Amino acid sequence: MFYIIDHPEIAFSQAESDVMHCVFTAAQQEGVPVYLVGGYVRDKLLDRKSKDVDFMCIGDGIALAHRVADSINPKPNIALFKHYGTAKLNFGELDIEFVGARKESYQSHSRNPAVETGTLEDDLMRRDFTINALAVELISTSEGRLVDRFNGRDDLKQQIIKTPCDPDITFSDDPLRMMRAVRFASQLHFEIHPATMNALRHNAERIKIITPERISDELNKIILSHKPSRGFLLLHEAGILKLIFPEFTALCGVEMTEGKGHKDNFYHTLQVLDNISERTPDLWIRWSAVLHDIAKPKTKRFEPGHGWTFHGHDAVGAHMVSKIFRRMRLPMNEKMKLVEKLVLLHLRPISLSKENITDSAIRRLLFDAGDDIDALMMLCEADITSKNKRKVQLYIQNFELVKERMKIVEEQDHIRNWQPPITGEIIMETFALKPCRLVGDIKTAVKDAILDGVIPNQYDAAFAFMLETGATYGLTPNK
Repeated sequence: MFYIIDHPEIAFSQAESDVMHCVFTAAQQEGVPVYLVGGYVRDKLLDRKSKDVDFMCIGDGIALAHRVADSINPKPNIALFKHYGTAKLNFGELDIEFVGARKESYQSHSRNPAVETGTLEDDLMRRDFTINALAVELISTSEGRLVDRFNGRDDLKQQIIKTPCDPDITFSDDPLRMMRAVRFASQLHFEIHPATMNALRHNAERIKIITPERISDELNKIILSHKPSRGFLLLHEAGILKLIFPEFTALCGVEMTEGKGHKDNFYHTLQVLDNISERTPDLWIRWSAVLHDIAKPKTKRFEPGHGWTFHGHDAVGAHMVSKIFRRMRLPMNEKMKLVEKLVLLHLRPISLSKENITDSAIRRLLFDAGDDIDALMMLCEADITSKNKRKVQLYIQNFELVKERMKIVEEQDHIRNWQPPITGEIIMETFALKPCRLVGDIKTAVKDAILDGVIPNQYDAAFAFMLETGATYGLTPNK
């Protein structure tokens, strides 16, 4: 087995040991020292799983990658990035990257560095944080030697995010590192060192040179962390959140009029996000929590004698989803449509829990939510953030009643993912109509009659109702 010297408690799996043996042998053949570096070493010390293994050699990383690939049967494909001197390949379930030691220099308008050959010291110094600047030199096929030039081990123990060199330079050179600092703090539940945090504030405006795709990638990782509110709060404190997600920071604050205020929707949303993160790892359901109240600033009104209202924030919020996704370069596909649907419907189960529940209302909810009804109910339960335990308990009891009624109605009517038995084609054929608005009106009337319980969810009853509805428009069946 392969061990890190001074850390005999950290063992590698057989598959990982095979990789170490293969790479060490290839490095000997190339005549270059080779090191395990970066996040893989960090995660091993933290006992976190990782399938991304980075090797750095004092020499030609691409040549080493080819030498390793030649020793593997079947030979894997190699992805080359010649400008940066890196190469990637797959070794079993592990994704392996090779790079030659390098040093970097930056220009103010870009985070893409100019690269030149460097020493071990150069390579470790260019890394973003001390906990990622750890290296393990492979000194045999069974042993390694830990290299820690910037006290990364101590920072791991103290749970601190800190840069190896001047944080202002680190973040100015590559502003994406600011997002990464927050992401690691959120994922690992670490603290950001005060000097590093100050540098985040000083360099916040630099985030504007980063592409939306890279920002969203880091933001998604924050949202997927165990307690994502931590990352959002750090971004907010650093002044970065308002630059990358102004709609979210618009939720912040409480306005008072006539002695009446509303809850702070910024902190409420973060609590909803944390709540739903305890229930699901699904990124897009978590995004629905992020955006469920996003339109409240746009819809906020004060009604004298009543208080603050946010009428229509569900529909307005659903309309905002596509604009936000497009700007952030998030997927404009079924994932986005799921978020839109959940934002649009998130008030429906809550309103049902406050009133006498009719089968008609349950049918319509099941029909509109379809297969996403469970995700919707999850969001609605996460939306309960009252500090009044009695009120919370009442909400939960009412939700259980809604769920029970949904189960009964679904068993009776099979409405989830249901399609009305009368199609537009049937209507056109029956009444000799061409495609027109009247066809849609009749089809909607049949659908509503079934959902409202006027007629059973059966073809014959629906066909008879279609004929009756057509007659009200002066239509007669085609003989």
